[in-house]
Amino acid sequence: MTGRAAWPDAGPLGTAADTAGGNAMDADAAGRLAADTVEALAAAGFPGGFGPPGEAGAGATFGEVTKAVAAIGEGCASAAWIASLWAYNGRFSAYLPAEGQQEVWAKGPDTRLVSSMVAAGVEAEPVDGGWTLSGTWLYVSGVEFADWALLSSAPPREGDRSIRVFAVPKDSFTHRETWSTLGMRATGSHTLVVDRAFVPEYRCFLWDDMRQGNLPGPASTVHAAPLFAVNGLTFAAPILGAARGALDLVGQHLGRQPSGARAAARESSRIAFARAAGEIDAAELLLSRVAATADEGRLGEEGVAERCHRDSTLAVEILVGAVDRLFHVTGTRGQATSHGMQRIWRDVHAAGSHAALQFEPAALGYTRRLLPA
Repeated sequence: MTGRAAWPDAGPLGTAADTAGGNAMDADAAGRLAADTVEALAAAGFPGGFGPPGEAGAGATFGEVTKAVAAIGEGCASAAWIASLWAYNGRFSAYLPAEGQQEVWAKGPDTRLVSSMVAAGVEAEPVDGGWTLSGTWLYVSGVEFADWALLSSAPPREGDRSIRVFAVPKDSFTHRETWSTLGMRATGSHTLVVDRAFVPEYRCFLWDDMRQGNLPGPASTVHAAPLFAVNGLTFAAPILGAARGALDLVGQHLGRQPSGARAAARESSRIAFARAAGEIDAAELLLSRVAATADEGRLGEEGVAERCHRDSTLAVEILVGAVDRLFHVTGTRGQATSHGMQRIWRDVHAAGSHAALQFEPAALGYTRRLLPA
């Protein structure tokens, strides 16, 4: 990375973090990010951070994106989720043929990509020069302000070489507002709808190539990373940031002079704070190792990709446990709808339930490399 400009620029990133944090409570209540938060995230460079190889992308590393997303997450996990997905969806676009990449990124590095592999009732009919695509896709975070969508022809299955991912522009899809959840309310993860859109052949690729990291042309280590090895970073980084936000809130809580029953529990609360702080640090170290391993191009080494998958999911389990511990420290005060702690608690549990962050399948994949059948 010698000779390139540093990413992200600290000024726009700080502005985005402050804006997202300042709007977090209203965004949670409204079920969508404020317009100035969306613009601040774009100005911070998240849409083009992992853009395809060439001029459109900022050339960010996994380590840089993880740190930047976590910084946003300290104030608003939903905003961090969108920031992270913008970056990683840009990485996915590198699997398109060159003509498709040029069309998707014609607007420049501010292009906002969303994606969904949760296909429901999709019909992809081959026609002369491409495909006619119809169907619905669930949980499309940020669909309300997307320029392009990357959509699978069916729910992905490992090794299935028939499943394609299609790049569809915003004038070819609509959305239905179906996202109403306990946590991560402001991600706007609604249902995307396509009705008989033509997709040229150069605007699609095989999902299994993305899973394996098989690019159509010359590849950087960032773009050639197998999906399952780094996908956990996408969703874990917002949780890391949110956990730090919870730690800060509890630090403020414990800084007040206690009275009554709370005074008697002061020492145990401080111990819980220290334990949670250590757990958050431990989770960050695990995620940092995943990012560094991918940035160094070591995912092809025996068992390393499986270890990265394990580490990402384990880090999330640790973070969720740390936030639970911190939530308990704030007591009834932290449960008030006006208090940021209850929002963080809801967001962390909602985000931690994502399919990519479940420890059991990651553990089984890891042990298959080590233990006899």
